[in-house]
Amino acid sequence: MLKNIAAVLLDNVHPFELGVVCEVFGIDRQADGLPGYDFALVAAESASVRAVPGFTISTPYGLDRLAQADLIAIPVGDDFHTRDFPPALLAALREAVGRGTRVLSVCVGAFVLGAAGLLDGRRCTTHWRYADALAERYPQARVEPGVLYVDEDPVFTSAGTSAGIDACLHLVRKLQGSEVANGIARRMVVPPHRDGGQAQYIERPVPEYQEGGVREVLAWMAQHLDQELSVEQLSARAYMSPRTFARRFRMETGTTPYRWLLAQRVLSAQRLLENTGETLEVVAARTGFANAAALRHQFVRSLNTTPNAYRRAFRGSSG
Repeated sequence: MLKNIAAVLLDNVHPFELGVVCEVFGIDRQADGLPGYDFALVAAESASVRAVPGFTISTPYGLDRLAQADLIAIPVGDDFHTRDFPPALLAALREAVGRGTRVLSVCVGAFVLGAAGLLDGRRCTTHWRYADALAERYPQARVEPGVLYVDEDPVFTSAGTSAGIDACLHLVRKLQGSEVANGIARRMVVPPHRDGGQAQYIERPVPEYQEGGVREVLAWMAQHLDQELSVEQLSARAYMSPRTFARRFRMETGTTPYRWLLAQRVLSAQRLLENTGETLEVVAARTGFANAAALRHQFVRSLNTTPNAYRRAFRGSSG
């Protein structure tokens, strides 16, 4: 269920990252056929919260509002990697997760979840600049530096600003389906899906090419998910050697051709499971998996659920 969302405000909150959460969940898009959310800003300290760079945000909601939330979002603040947090907030977060509420952090908002003990024994991430500090401060957390976001349901952590968008849309996709996530992404004019395991940043710009190139091959791959695609075949389309293509693919996308292709195939399978009554064998064939067993294996590995369970959640039938 994803209906009631609360964003927690602490002093020195960054308005851009707060805006990410507000944009995904706080805008009424019901006229576009998308679900509405009961969204609230919650002050963790005083009703008037200082925001960087020097204005204040006022809200009538205090920590008691968290008791109603299906999702609690923690946007980044200026000194979150060094400061202490209100004990009442940390207790409220622990209680919320204990009753099944999901929590999501943007950037160093992960330090709040760490202080509440919610990262202990869990995979997590934060902005690459603060990954070492997060691991040092919370040694029981399994910090994965460099990735965009980590889904350790009910705890979701993400890196910098754009990765916060990715994590929010991933959560929407997981709970409400690809059509809802894609609809929100279209309104925001952002990519509807990036795999959480992609790199947070690219070392250097990728040069433009006269013909072919990685960007053209990406579009072609997306149209041919049902085919066997090798690096040799893809590199030939890009007019590169396999080694050069693999290197430049990672530079541009932050991941390998295999991982990118696998993520797109799972994503395509999600859409088919949501919107058609095709059998698992047909879905597998249309999305490039050898058979239903291979589809099921990758689905569980990527989404921690089976294709049939996923279809039941979104279509109310076993398929």
